[in-house]
Amino acid sequence: MPFEGTHENDVGLELPDGPVCSFDSENGAVKASEAIFEGGVAFFMEAATGGDRELAARLTRRNMNSLPYWQVRLFASLSGDPASDEEFDTAMAKL
Repeated sequence: MPFEGTHENDVGLELPDGPVCSFDSENGAVKASEAIFEGGVAFFMEAATGGDRELAARLTRRNMNSLPYWQVRLFASLSGDPASDEEFDTAMAKL
């Protein structure tokens, strides 16, 4: 999610390509991309989608694709449909 509001202190690692969330870094390194994606899906399933994995994956895709770090490090799970503006805004309001 964007590093603003209640999430502005969630930065765990600062890299030249942009900040990385504290949940996505460990011991000064970024975790594996697929592990980060699956962690995002699990987070959104619990926090915002009532267990809807497909919507959670689209939310995760939308979120990760908005971050500079992932814009230059594409991987398979980032392909596909992202959440719509309305879906993303609704999910963010639940957090």
